[in-house]
Amino acid sequence: MSGNGVPGGPTVTTRIPARLDRLPWSRWHWMIVIGLGTVWILDGLEVTVVGNIASRLSEDGSGLAITDAQVTGIAAALYVAGACSGALVFGWLTDRFGRKKLFLITLAVYLAATALTAVSFSAWWFFLFRFLTGFGIGGEYAAINSAIDELIPSKYRGRVDLIINGSFWLGAVAGSLLSVLALNTDIFPKDIGWRLTFALGVVLGLVILLVRRHVPESPRWMFIHGQDEAAEKLVDGVERQVEEEIGGPLPPAEQAITVRQRKSIGFGLIARTVFRSYPKRAVLGLALFVGQAFLYNAVTFGFGSILVKFFDVSSGATGYYFAVIAFCNFLGPLFLGRLFDTVGRKPMIAGTYITSGLLLFATAWLFQNGSLTAATMTGCWCLVLFVASAGASSAYLTVSEIFPMETRAMAIAFFYAVGTAAGGITGPLVFADLTGSGVPGDTALAFCIGAALMVAGGLVALVFAVDAEGKSLEDIATPLSAQEKEGAGPN
Repeated sequence: MSGNGVPGGPTVTTRIPARLDRLPWSRWHWMIVIGLGTVWILDGLEVTVVGNIASRLSEDGSGLAITDAQVTGIAAALYVAGACSGALVFGWLTDRFGRKKLFLITLAVYLAATALTAVSFSAWWFFLFRFLTGFGIGGEYAAINSAIDELIPSKYRGRVDLIINGSFWLGAVAGSLLSVLALNTDIFPKDIGWRLTFALGVVLGLVILLVRRHVPESPRWMFIHGQDEAAEKLVDGVERQVEEEIGGPLPPAEQAITVRQRKSIGFGLIARTVFRSYPKRAVLGLALFVGQAFLYNAVTFGFGSILVKFFDVSSGATGYYFAVIAFCNFLGPLFLGRLFDTVGRKPMIAGTYITSGLLLFATAWLFQNGSLTAATMTGCWCLVLFVASAGASSAYLTVSEIFPMETRAMAIAFFYAVGTAAGGITGPLVFADLTGSGVPGDTALAFCIGAALMVAGGLVALVFAVDAEGKSLEDIATPLSAQEKEGAGPN
């Protein structure tokens, strides 16, 4: 590395991005995945548990004076509002102060808020700490997606990012089964079981925190923010570990980048970069997030009432159906994720969006014609969401890799907030009456709305998606701080 002091900050030339991208998969990368990726399991657990225990919380003897509508309405909306707010606040802080500081702080916020939710003594207490739980979880999305993409080699970035984002559904499976256990009054009293579900989230979070303490700061963030010597030392140590593991030297890293170091990036510059310099990519991000948000709400928002009203499934058994659906959601990124690195981003993103939308159109037709049972309806949902889950996870991957490094966390936060707001606020307003009316045609219409927006997102991807597979992040979007690139291909 070389540096020279010039007005406005020194410039440094480094091969750190190329050195990180040419690493083979190693134990060090597994530590990154476990330390950072498991938070999605917590998010899935949180969202699913609250929805499934709503009826218990509203019963006499629960220890909390709250109605079912308040749990699924006010508390759910506050969780969404907290997630959107946390993503934006912590996203800005992540770009400014670094990935590691923020992914530790956001987990601490989640832990504290969840612990206090478990000891709620009134409705307002429950509402407040649902908001703060969402605030921490929303911040996690920005901080952690940034760190994952900047630490994982380009060859594996797509599949790893998709699988990690898809692990949300493992938490959903756990939440569904845990709620069945927690609602069993033969095992736990009414006022204890639901509190233990939140306490379990705290225990899991503490275990994750112990692992996460060993996850390093992103060297990419470090060398831009004046910590180039520490970044070099960190990467030197990682390379030694990997060479010991593979039993030989690593190949040389040829490509270098020269940047002018800076301490922070103004919000105005971030906004201008995302929307003025990359307008097509901004449209892509919005289309992908809104499409997946509406498809998922069309299916999952009223799935319980659909099973109960149209197929005579008991309300106590819907958790088992949801566990099956959630598990298929995880299998999608697990089995299809590799194709996003081999077949390519554009065909896979567009393909998963359009295919899942068409499958949901077919499900709507079969449902309206009375051709489905509870089992076959669940099977249709599983097929739709197996494909859609890979697409939805690719939305997070896309916005985390197609904008310059200095804007990465804020870009993730913005598009996540838009998608979450669309899914958690607009979605229920659109679908509540349709899925709850008891009229098959209304529910089919809800499916068609979600399907149409998902297909629209896929069509936008056909035109605007970026061929990012196997490429360095710096080649996909040149850092704002870059002065020149040596040995780099076209941007």
